[in-house]
Amino acid sequence: MDFTLLSGLLVVINLCVSFTAAGHALLNKREPRASLGWVAVCLTFPLAGPLLYFVFGINRVRSKAERLNEENSARGTATKGRLHGGTHPFLPPGSMDDYLIAPVYRTLQRSGLAVTGMPLVGGNDVRIMHNGEQAYPRMIEAVECAEDSLYLATYIFETGPEGRRFIEALSSAAARGVDVRVLVDGVGELYAFPRAGTLLQRRGVRVARFLPPRLFPPQLSVNLRNHRKVLVADGQVGFTGGMNLGDRHMVDNPENRRPVVDIHFGFSGPVVAQLQEAFLDDWGFATGEYTLPRRVTEEPCGDTLCRVVKGGPGQDIDRISALMTGVISSACRSVRIMTPYFLPSGDLISAMQAAALRGVRVDVVLPGKNNLPAVHWATRNMLWQLLRFGVHVYYQPGPFVHSKIMLIDGSYAQVGSANLDPRSLRLNFELNVEIFDTSVVRPLVRHFDNVRRNARSITLSELENRSLPVRMRDAAFWLFTPYL
Repeated sequence: MDFTLLSGLLVVINLCVSFTAAGHALLNKREPRASLGWVAVCLTFPLAGPLLYFVFGINRVRSKAERLNEENSARGTATKGRLHGGTHPFLPPGSMDDYLIAPVYRTLQRSGLAVTGMPLVGGNDVRIMHNGEQAYPRMIEAVECAEDSLYLATYIFETGPEGRRFIEALSSAAARGVDVRVLVDGVGELYAFPRAGTLLQRRGVRVARFLPPRLFPPQLSVNLRNHRKVLVADGQVGFTGGMNLGDRHMVDNPENRRPVVDIHFGFSGPVVAQLQEAFLDDWGFATGEYTLPRRVTEEPCGDTLCRVVKGGPGQDIDRISALMTGVISSACRSVRIMTPYFLPSGDLISAMQAAALRGVRVDVVLPGKNNLPAVHWATRNMLWQLLRFGVHVYYQPGPFVHSKIMLIDGSYAQVGSANLDPRSLRLNFELNVEIFDTSVVRPLVRHFDNVRRNARSITLSELENRSLPVRMRDAAFWLFTPYL
């Protein structure tokens, strides 16, 4: 073939590939900066640019998540929406009409309904549990008392003494005929060896792994993780929060060299049906088995209004992020946020800035020493955006605090597994619970304020006086915010 003709053909192929890749980036990227950057790479570097975009730029996480949501939607149609176990085909047990909700909660209720499509459910009782010392005995008790079904989902399941206690209790429940199902994240399970799932399977417990890494067919992504923590016993008692299963959460144990402080929550009442449905959705995705649960009791157990909020990639809206933005925007007196990882989106930053400017007290409490230094450095690079507008930011002393709570006006709480960072709000499957009850939120406010009093306030001058190398390091890690 004539060399000139071959060269011309290569030029045409390169132009076609480059413009195709650039067009894909233009149409599919959410943010202008990301879209512009990939368009420039695709058009500037022949063949190499499109190849880089194909490997690193295409959001396969979102595509996989969209398929998951489509499967769940099809399942909902096939089962008439009854994975929650209630008697109504689509409405969960305990659903409350708007006129039955106290006026102080109606704005927040409508925000949540618009974002999630789920009504509030009443008649719930909520228990606050600090660290493994309070949470694990109650969770083990629920497992030991279960007679019909046990559903457990966790991100990290360690196999030290505390993990082995759970393994023994779950195995005993399965041996006495309880329907025991354990869902562990395929990456989170790798934090411990031997793996908890393997030990459970040897004892006859049904175990599923959520998107485990594998070579054939390829599944190597560290994204799209199931970060939810759910335990439901007999459809009557439920637990969720930020706590994994392991010795690290036994804070009072003197042999625990790296204690992790956290808060977990126990629920009874109709909201447990929503926790059960969340588990069965994930179990169905991991196993292909969408079985109907046993019926739940719809009788009220308390006076608290609650709603489960499921977040994850592939949705038409980032539900947890949108809901957090909405409740901060509706605050009249106070916003209290405690989180281990804090890299909020532009919308959340704007909501906090606007709240502070209109006179709302906005407090953010973060760990003084993070277990992920890169996140700590990146966070420090963006804190000026809040401090300059009157938001108060504090670093609490060790041990490392993994608690995740958002409190609005002393009467509303949002608790669960979601951190305020892109990985949690866009790349992981998370689960939070809204709590509308001053009597439940009040002790959380007291806990928050006690922590804040012992924490160190961060000032603008402190950030500005960082040395140049430290500022350069913090800014460099901040560039990788979407991936931390």
